[in-house]
Amino acid sequence: MQARKKYIFLTFLVSWLLLFFFGGDQLRRFAFFSGRKAEARKNWPHWTDRTLLKNFADPEELQRDGDRSLLLPRERRAAWLSVYKNSRCRMETCFDFSRCEKTGFKVFTYPRERDQPISDSYSKILASIERSHYYTPNPEEACLFILSIDTLDRDHLSRQYVRDVDEKIRGFPLWNGGRNHLIFNLYSGTWPNYTEDLGFDIGQAILAKASFDTESFRPGFDISIPLFSKDHPQRGGERGWLYQDSIPPKKKYLLVFKGKRYLTGIGSSTRNALHHIHNGKDIISLTTCKHGKDWEKHKDTRCDKDNVDYEKFDYQELLHNSTFCIVPRGRRLGSFRFLEALQAACIPVLLSDGWELPFAEAIDWSKAVIVGSERLLLQIPSAVRCIHPERVLAFQQQTQFLWDAYFSSVDKIVHTTLEIIKDRLSPHRSRSRFLWNTLPGGLLVLPDFSTYLGDFPFYYLQHGSSPSEKFTAFIRAVSQAASLSQPILRLIQAVSGSQYCAQV
Repeated sequence: MQARKKYIFLTFLVSWLLLFFFGGDQLRRFAFFSGRKAEARKNWPHWTDRTLLKNFADPEELQRDGDRSLLLPRERRAAWLSVYKNSRCRMETCFDFSRCEKTGFKVFTYPRERDQPISDSYSKILASIERSHYYTPNPEEACLFILSIDTLDRDHLSRQYVRDVDEKIRGFPLWNGGRNHLIFNLYSGTWPNYTEDLGFDIGQAILAKASFDTESFRPGFDISIPLFSKDHPQRGGERGWLYQDSIPPKKKYLLVFKGKRYLTGIGSSTRNALHHIHNGKDIISLTTCKHGKDWEKHKDTRCDKDNVDYEKFDYQELLHNSTFCIVPRGRRLGSFRFLEALQAACIPVLLSDGWELPFAEAIDWSKAVIVGSERLLLQIPSAVRCIHPERVLAFQQQTQFLWDAYFSSVDKIVHTTLEIIKDRLSPHRSRSRFLWNTLPGGLLVLPDFSTYLGDFPFYYLQHGSSPSEKFTAFIRAVSQAASLSQPILRLIQAVSGSQYCAQV
């Protein structure tokens, strides 16, 4: 009897061991062990686990795309911190306010070196500052400093790329770790990932950058600027295309896009999907594969037809005749198309997730653009169709105001950047958001004279009323009047005799 029990026990033990070694994976999926069961509920299977999830693409293919969303949040933050070593900078911690107290807001530009090339765009920026009332030739009275080194294009494959910037700026006696410096940048990073890396340590300097990512943007310290072309006018600039009584009841097209699509790399997924919303009637979406020298190596089945259709429409004509213009991300978050749509009164529909919009600290973009999601492209047509015509007109009018006030020239872009920094120095005297987003705009309403909204006539007009037709004259005389023939008395007599003067 004992031998029989021993035989049964050994048989059970051997069977259990065989089951454990050859069927262990299956056992782990059952709830025999409470600890494993709890762990199974917590952990969602990763897409690389072939035993639990079906793969629709090879892991290597997805990783080659260069999409930063594949990185863990901790990895993205580590990459950001490696670029922005002073990522916690704020005006209170990285800016010396005492430099601005004696002489006010003055800006000094570094002397230009003879052998240092400067692009046309950076020359325009420096000229805008040096011709303005901000400029001072004396660094001792300066509040803000601008480098003479061209930092606009930091793509190391570009001809405009300046090397050894770190070594050069460390030799400047005024650099001081970047404190009270403003650095302008239009392009950062390079193929294939186009990161935020500028190729040098900006230290504690304020960064005025195009295509700013919200993850690397330092609120209240950095400034997002628009991407503008080398042909952007220095001063004045063309007015917007929308004129009074020139708006048709309904434009020919509702929504348009015409531009290059990227066959591979970052930004390709957004532009490659735009053909899905094209209907050939009121929605026109045209792309061409002809981008770069080796585009034919990556050519797909749609390229030939897309290239032919692309040539059938004129880009300027589409801008003139459409209500909404799609502004998708390119290799970087911003594009020239943004300013082009603003000028044309074609309401921008943004498809650029994570883009810190230009001058968002001062400008209320919810009144002028539609912010979409790259992942929800197919919802865009129905979303814009639902916007009421009166709201469409309000959007168009605001695009024209913003274009004329802040973006039509390099002067206005630079001056807006400087005025935003100036407002930070005295928050109690800074312009309200209302003044920035209403005619005549923040650049023409200087806070040196008044910060009370009731002092500005256009404030009443926005509320359907107007100031009193009569005024009160306040005249301050420095010296006493000895005779009635003196100018001060003649002035008082002339003012008091006006039909619009209530009292003196």
